[in-house]
Order: sequence, then C-alpha cells, then structure tokens
Amino acid sequence: MKLDLEESNVITKIENVQLEDRSNSKIKTAGLLYLTISHLVFIETNSKREIWIYYSLINSIEKLPLSINGSPILIRTKHFLNCLFIISKERDCQTLVQVLNQYSRPTKYHELLCFRENSHLKKLLDSTHKNNQQIYHLESEYARMGLPNNKWTMTNLNSDYQICDTYPNVLFVPASVEDKILQSSANFRSRGRLPVLSYLHPNGASLTRCSQPLSGFNGRCDEDEQLLQHILMTNENSKFMYVVDTRPKINAMANKAQGKGYENETNYKNIQFHFIGIENIHVMRNSLDKLVKCADSSSNSSFLTELEKTEWLKHIKAIIDTSVFLVEAINDQNTSVLVHCSDGWDRTAQTCALASLLLDPYYRSIHGFQVLIEKEWLLFGHKFSHRCGHLFENDKEISPIFSQFLECVWQLQLQFPCAFEFNETYLIKLHEHVYSCQFGTFIGNCQKERNDLKINELTYSLWDYFQSKIYDFINPLYIPNSVYSNSVLRPDTRIFSFKFWRSLYNRFDSTINHSEKLIDSLSMLSYNTSSLQEYSKLLEKVN
Repeated sequence: MKLDLEESNVITKIENVQLEDRSNSKIKTAGLLYLTISHLVFIETNSKREIWIYYSLINSIEKLPLSINGSPILIRTKHFLNCLFIISKERDCQTLVQVLNQYSRPTKYHELLCFRENSHLKKLLDSTHKNNQQIYHLESEYARMGLPNNKWTMTNLNSDYQICDTYPNVLFVPASVEDKILQSSANFRSRGRLPVLSYLHPNGASLTRCSQPLSGFNGRCDEDEQLLQHILMTNENSKFMYVVDTRPKINAMANKAQGKGYENETNYKNIQFHFIGIENIHVMRNSLDKLVKCADSSSNSSFLTELEKTEWLKHIKAIIDTSVFLVEAINDQNTSVLVHCSDGWDRTAQTCALASLLLDPYYRSIHGFQVLIEKEWLLFGHKFSHRCGHLFENDKEISPIFSQFLECVWQLQLQFPCAFEFNETYLIKLHEHVYSCQFGTFIGNCQKERNDLKINELTYSLWDYFQSKIYDFINPLYIPNSVYSNSVLRPDTRIFSFKFWRSLYNRFDSTINHSEKLIDSLSMLSYNTSSLQEYSKLLEKVN
C-alpha cells in the first residue's frame, strides 16, 4: 500500500544513514531514515527507493557493536524482512532505538495502528469506513450445511458467553441433548470448551471440536459421556466415532498430573481413541526461530541440512497428516470425529480448518476461505493477539500456529494448482496483515474480546481491503465447477512432497533470483484479456 510521507506525521528525521547489504557488508546504500507515528521509512539518496516498515511488524531490535562507520542496528520483522542500518551519530542511534521501542511495543489494544485515523484507508475503503462487519453470520454458514435439522440444532445457551467466553455466542449441538448436559460437559472441559459442531458432511458424519477433559487420573463426568453418545447418534451410518487428541501422548499424560488429560475409553462407549502427535506452541516457536536463521543462509551449500534440523517441514507434515486422517474417517468411513488438543484453540483449529478445506470445495474459494477463517479461527477463539504478539506481553504465548496453517494451504496449492480460487500472493499478504495490526480483523483473542473492543465499529476490515485488490489475488489456473475444484483433495504426504516456502521466508532477499513465475504471467495475461474485453464492449456501445 503506497503511502505519502507528508501525510504520515513524521516524528524525526535521521540523516547520513547507511543500509548494509546482508550478503556483502562492503555494499552500503546511503539514505535518510524517517520515523513517523506508524512507520520506520528509509529513502535511498540516489534511487529514491523507499522501504516502509510498520512498527507493529517489528519483531526484534538489536544494537550491534560499534563499527568504524557508526552504530549498527539490526531490525527483524515478523514478515521476514531484515534491515541492517548503520547510524553515523550515536545520539541519533539512541533516538532511533528509543522511538522504535516506544512504538513497536504497545501494551494496550487501543494503542494499535488499527484504532488510529487512517486517511489513506478512508479514501480506499470509503464505503466501508468504520464498518468492519463479520463477512457472515455463523447461522448462515451452518444453514449452508443444511442446519438446523432433526439431528442438529442451534443453542443460545452461550448467548452472553456465560458457558464459554472463548466460544461464539451461537453453538450447534445434537438436537436430542438437554441444556443441563451441555452445562455439565462445559464444566468438565478445560476453559469450558465443550464438544460442539464444526462441520457436517453431506453423508451425516460430523466434525466436532472441544478442549481436553478435566479427568486427571480417575475423574469422569456422566454428562460429558452422554454428550458424546448424542453426537454419535446423529450419524446413522456408523456405530462408533473417533476421538482424536492431536497432542503427543506423553504431553497428554503429563496433563493428567495437573487434573486434565484425555478421555478414558472404558468410560466412553463406542469410541475409538487416537493420539496423533502435533507438538506444542513452544516447540513450534523454537522451530520457526531456527527456520528464520536457516533462511538467512539459504544460498549456502549446507542449507538443506540446516533446514532438516529445524524440523519445520516435519511439523507441517504432522498437521496435514492429521487432517488427512480426519478426511478419511469422515468422507471414506462415514464416521464422525471429535478433535481436541489442550485448550482446543491451536492444533484443533489447524486440523479442523484444514480438514474442512480438503473436504469442501466452498472453502477453497476466496469468500469461502474467509468464512473458514472466521469460523474455525476467529469465532472459535484462536488467541491471535497472544500468538502473534500484538501487545508487548508474555513472549512465551507467541507461536506461529496460524502461519503454519497458511503454509499447509500453500503446500496444498502446489499439489492442486487448479483447486483454489486464491493465489500464493493472497496467503503472503494475509500472513503480513495478521501481524501488521493495520486492520481490526485479527485483533483480540476471541469473539467476546473483539465485541468488547468494538472492533466492528472502530476499525477497518482486512476482508474489505482484500476485496478492493481482488484481481491481485485471483488464481488464473482455478477451474470452478470442475473435478479439480469440486472433489475431496487427497494430498501426497510423503516427506519429499513438502517444499521450503521461499517466497515467504526469503520474500525480501535480493540475493536470490526470484524468477518470474508462470502463474504470475498467467495472472497478468488473464487481467489484460479481461480489460480488453471490457474495452471492446465499451467501443461496441459507442458505435
């Protein structure tokens, strides 16, 4: 998004700044640094090339040892831009660090960029100014699945978030279940996240989600056991259902000592229990840290060895493997599945969303993908602000859970290039703006918190912005209403099928030859063809 420096409220200007080439320290570009209320801006002296960095995207600020040329400062961003600036005067260097620390580390939501007046967005999205409405209502999405029906119904038991403050205020549950059973089940589940419907397949098999039970070593809850039986009975095509715990078994067993844990198969009738180990948020955070360091040296001969050590692709494979298991159970075996992890807002969100994407071609359209994110991630309480570090709080809560989901989708795009209406650029821009805080869409940790913050009234919607740039995101290979777009996707999950996402992790690396992609050329050709057709129609009307 091109901005005007004159409209950006410049705080201070720093002269005699050098931007060092990361691949060759002897190559330095002279320029000026501007610090605005929202951006750090570097403008090259000769070419006038500009680099704009949102403060909210800054991940780390590292003051390196003094050099003969001045004071080096390395800035790393959350969307994988690294800039090494050399400041000639120490006083200017201190000013830079002070301003960056002040503006890149907000402690309150209303200090975030999305709550500030933005004249550029106002011009671009004038018709939707301060109208960040949900792109759909939860009832509408379940109506698309044919609900409510005689098996599933909507309950308003959580209308004021009194049952679970991290769930949506509208839930779909078995029609045969009584409110007291739902209430007791919520009391027996971590954070009150009782089993509720995520997705209903046309064959009657359901995908439900929840959090771990508070079972400890011997605890049980009759009502929770009954609720799972009610879920099982909604599907006439199977005499059992799967319960999938997405954690490594050793992690789940450790939680038993804390009064939590997993379901005891002897207490739950007609249940087949499966552990499918996806690692926790701390392992994923450490893996990404290693991947970023590895990506910095992606041109080295040892890159593939270092990439393997990060175990990043191993984790991506584990998420897709789990999602494939859910798809095979629901689509092939006509068997319902209940999914949970610890609290049901990280690994559960990843696998339920990805399984839905594999099962239902609607979610592979641009609008459907946004609906999927709204439902499985935003409304069901993935902690975006904690996981993305929107506020300067506990670093141990930060983890690339949603980023991994986007990468899984990208891996699927590689294998099924005609099945998705949106392109790779869409995923990369989505990744950027989840962290940028320019839009209110991903601010907060649950629906209730976003309502309390008045996100819909006070901020702009990322979806509205994307709609204004929709032609940038269309996949020219997409074939709607075809076998490519309408079928269940069955990805190859052998390890050699997974690729390093260079366009994301080396997005700003000028040393790598990003050759023009065929798909980008096709996008441009498609756009130009469409423009010519419109112009031709206009000429016909004139004549």
